[in-house]
This record gives sequence, structure tokens and C-alpha cells, in this order.
Amino acid sequence: MALIKKFRIKSFKEKEVIVKLDKISMFYNKRQILNNLNLEINKQEVLGMLGPNGVGKSTIFHIITGLKSSSYGKVLINGIDCTNIPIYERASRFKLGYVPQYGGFIQDLSLLDNLKLVAEIHIKEKETRKSKIEKIVSQFEFDPLLKIKAKYLSGGQKKKLVISMALINDPAILLLDEPFAALDILTIKMLQEIIVNLQSLEKITIVVCDHQARDLLSCVDRAIVLSDGKIIASGSPNEVIKNSSARSAYFGDEFKIN
Repeated sequence: MALIKKFRIKSFKEKEVIVKLDKISMFYNKRQILNNLNLEINKQEVLGMLGPNGVGKSTIFHIITGLKSSSYGKVLINGIDCTNIPIYERASRFKLGYVPQYGGFIQDLSLLDNLKLVAEIHIKEKETRKSKIEKIVSQFEFDPLLKIKAKYLSGGQKKKLVISMALINDPAILLLDEPFAALDILTIKMLQEIIVNLQSLEKITIVVCDHQARDLLSCVDRAIVLSDGKIIASGSPNEVIKNSSARSAYFGDEFKIN
């Protein structure tokens, strides 16, 4: 069974709220997905979201980015109410990066051309674009893959590409939707190290949701468990798996991480 990684940051010099969801409720066809949910995400933490299918994890990402509007409540980033700020302005103004579970790249473009496409959207200066792409290529060890069409990359390579594309605009906040899904053990460990390096070296706040509970808990500072549209547990990985409500609704009695 997986161990909680020693490189996980366990405390912060200062706790500063960078994203706040205030009394968020969300309905789909009269079905309530989120119920008066309150969530604070601290600057430069890695936060993990867990919960059964349909509990609202991806919906929370969509509400933060502006892909969807909540039925009630507010979204605050850096203390600014951005509930009514459109998605593109929100992404650029507050430096939001989002990695969807599926897709996120152009299948018939090469890895390099996918990077160039995003860079041309976000970076005006040609030399700055070039240096940013070179940094990404080096950081993710993309050199042997530059001319390969994205559709021919492996699952792990595709996931690295989408994460790197999200980093072109130097995000302050990075949202990762099911990054470990359908990947082998070595690729998952590689992505865990990328996540922690982005936190420690790039000072990025990262939010991860995934069904691979052990893999997620191995690389986050704090985790929340959602059930019936609410947060039923919040704390360190060890704290949430010991929480009786979380065990009853999600983990089960036999779940362990060490």
C-alpha cells in the first residue's frame, strides 16, 4: 500500500486564503449537486478533493474557473468577488490554470505545436514565447517527443502535455481534474512528483480531484471529502481517513494509506 510521501509539505509559514467559495449551491434539473458549500483554499497548498461519483468535484472546478455559474453563492479569488467575471477574464486576471480529465490538446498537432498554440494566445512577445517553451520542454523532458502528434502520445505523455500547456501562462492556481485516471504506477508517481515540484519550486496553489484516493492522499497537504453536496471531512490525509463520516460515506472501514 502507498505511503504518504515524505516530500509532502506539512505546514505553511503563513496561511493566506487565495480562493474562497462562499455558500455555493448548484442545481442540475432540480437535482441539488452542491448544498450551501463553503471552502477556503490556501495559497501554495496542494488540496485534494475526494468523494463518490456525482458528488460535485468537477462542478467545483467549473465554478472556480467560470465554466459554470452556481445557482447561489459567491466565488472570491484574492479577496475579489469574481462570481460574474467571465471565464477568459477570470483566467488571465487571476492566473487560473485548468487541466481537464479528458482532452485539452489538439490531436493532430505535434507536441511542440500544441505548446506554441497556447503560447501565442497568452504571450505577445516572440522571444518570451520562445524562452517559455524552452523552459517547459526542459522541465518536462519533452525533447524526444516534440515532433510527435499528440494523438500518438502515451496516456502519461498526454497528461504531461496538458499540464505543461496549462503552465504556459504562469498560473498562480492550477486545477487538476482526475490526473491519475487510467495511468500505470510509475506514471502516477511521476505526476505526483510534478505536482509537488510545481508547489515547492513554482509556488503554485494546486487543487486535485481524483478517484485514486491513495495516490491523491500521497501528494496533498490537505484533503476534503464531499458527500451529499457538502464537505463532511477536512484535514491532513491521516485526519480525513480517520474521520468517521468520511469512512462511512467514502473510504469504508478497511481503507489504509500506510
